[in-house]
Amino acid sequence: MKNNLPLAEELRPKSLDEYIGQEHLLGENAILRKIIQSGRIPSMILWGPPGVGKTTIAEIIAQKQKAPFFSLSAVSSGVKDVRQVIEKAKASYQTCLLFIDEIHRFSKAQQDSLLNAVEKGIITLIGATTENPSFEVISPLLSRCQVFILESLNADNLKNLIHQGINHLKERHKREISIKEYDAIMRISGGDARKLYNALELIISNLIDEETIVITNQKVSQIIQKNLSFYDKEGEMHYDIISAFIKSIRGSDPNAAVYWLARMVDAGEEPKFIARRLIILASEDIGLANPNALLMANTCFDSIQKIGWPEARIILAQTCIYLATSPKSNSAYMAINHAQSIVKEKGNLGVPLHLRNAPTKLMKDIGYGKEYKYSHNFPNHFVEQEFLPEQISGSSFYEAANNSRETKTKEYMKFLWKEKYKF
Repeated sequence: MKNNLPLAEELRPKSLDEYIGQEHLLGENAILRKIIQSGRIPSMILWGPPGVGKTTIAEIIAQKQKAPFFSLSAVSSGVKDVRQVIEKAKASYQTCLLFIDEIHRFSKAQQDSLLNAVEKGIITLIGATTENPSFEVISPLLSRCQVFILESLNADNLKNLIHQGINHLKERHKREISIKEYDAIMRISGGDARKLYNALELIISNLIDEETIVITNQKVSQIIQKNLSFYDKEGEMHYDIISAFIKSIRGSDPNAAVYWLARMVDAGEEPKFIARRLIILASEDIGLANPNALLMANTCFDSIQKIGWPEARIILAQTCIYLATSPKSNSAYMAINHAQSIVKEKGNLGVPLHLRNAPTKLMKDIGYGKEYKYSHNFPNHFVEQEFLPEQISGSSFYEAANNSRETKTKEYMKFLWKEKYKF
């Protein structure tokens, strides 16, 4: 009998040893592996991008625990479904595992309905989400769960998955299959195992009549482009469209930005998902070129929570056009990246004595805060003094971008600091 299961389901790992990726959580001696092996499973939230193995981890835990296992999707389940599971768990007289996919889509009331059962140990909750649980999971529930962050699959993980998929498809079709180039299929996957397997299955089905099946970048691109609507039948383009939306705004194209926004509105995208990314963009890509952009984006987020669909689309459109037509600067983003790289390279350098707080007499006696100069006591509310550790004195992290606002800032900093920093 022909197996109609998608490749991603056929190859879903059944044990930790079969699992590919998330070495920081599931590698030898890693924290989540130890927890699973111990058998003492806490309630947890698995946070990470799509297709990196959140559902698989839940199923492996269930198989290893041999406890009653219930699974709900937040998209199609409500409070009634949660209560039915809790009643079944109570009747079983043992702690049951409840897996909730896309838990960020549960309302506050739906999440509240879980609290008592989780607190009393009637159920062990395993929630999966692609969204930051700090924003999407209510505090009382979040405080009762451990959060594990999953990462996109890396190149080695993806290659392992590709070879595993090809070997399985060889058996299925009784044909020799080889891969000559990996770039296109890995790029299309976006670090998503399910998307990778869907693409691989689609590619082989389109090449099955060829005398020799060899996967190349050109063939992959042609097949995926030709079958894009089929390939996206389960919404894999969700992250591609938000990417196009953000890049259009970054690229100062309000027309493209509004088009991609319309695509998301028509698809029923969660408005907070869109607004949250506008807040990030306002700081990362516009930043100091127009500080009002962050205020606008934050106001947009607050407003859509009060309004909701369909009128929220107007607020989102206003905000995305404003951001798209704003001058751009990533200077703040680059500054913090540079500063963090120095922290990793140099370690925890000591705070200069004159900048240290001196709440006790002993601290004052040994020089804490002794040479500090209070800026407001000097002309222009400024006096030159050292604010960095000696080892990195003079280091510049912030470099003004080429826009009118930051050009003025640069001139003012040059006036104050003269040659000390490279403004």
